[in-house]
Amino acid sequence: MTADADATETDAGVVSDGSVVADLHTHTTVSDGTLTIEEVPAAAREAGLDWVAVTDHDRIHPGIDAPVVERDGVRIVRGIELRVDAGFERLDLLGYAVEHTDALDAEIDRLQTDRQERGARILARVEDRLGIDLDVEPRPGLGRPHIARAIDESSAPYDYTDAFDELIGNDGPCYVARDVTDLDRGVALLREACPVVGLAHPFRYDDVDAALDVARDLDAVERFYPYGRPVDVERVDRVAADADLLLTGGSDAHERTLGAAGLSASAFEPVRERLPDPDEEQG
Repeated sequence: MTADADATETDAGVVSDGSVVADLHTHTTVSDGTLTIEEVPAAAREAGLDWVAVTDHDRIHPGIDAPVVERDGVRIVRGIELRVDAGFERLDLLGYAVEHTDALDAEIDRLQTDRQERGARILARVEDRLGIDLDVEPRPGLGRPHIARAIDESSAPYDYTDAFDELIGNDGPCYVARDVTDLDRGVALLREACPVVGLAHPFRYDDVDAALDVARDLDAVERFYPYGRPVDVERVDRVAADADLLLTGGSDAHERTLGAAGLSASAFEPVRERLPDPDEEQG
């Protein structure tokens, strides 16, 4: 199933034209975002959004008590962004309206333990290399953006971008690889737990065609996303039409501004039909 959405192709990729009502890709402090879950409704209202999906990395937000909740007039979808190893490349899957299952919870626990141990090793390498104490405690959800922010705020001569480019990026001297879930297992775990499973940001991968081939076996593909560069979104449209995929979209917000990309009301409707009704407003 495909849907038309209001969007503009610009030199920043495909972004909102101002009519976005659903941002289905956001992050909070539970992973590497800066918004707390308590701040999400106000940020959503400021952006004119009715719906927000919280899709933290390899985690289900513990402060969202049901697959969809309503808080302060904003519907919040409990989601997850799960990284998987597809063999040719690592991809990100988006699961929406997540129900807890024993298998998914166990995999998340395993991944978070690995993340915490990996974070501690990266921190140790950075602090040893720079001769400073970053005052960051390893914890569940710790990611490289947290470490990059700490480097930026320290006395070290590196800003946030430099931290990735010169220290903790994939080819950097302080980089430590992390474990990820196998593609087939990741898809199976999310299918058991979510009514909608999709591929995130297809144009961020080295092999776009191979990534889109993976999407063919899912429910959805992220069509609306602020890449910051021109992309051929018609490639996504063709795959979505051929494989009967839902079109999703979101800002991938890690900062405090939501709605830089997403779905208009008409584009969101096919996705909305697959989501459960929200619980009563909580907390």
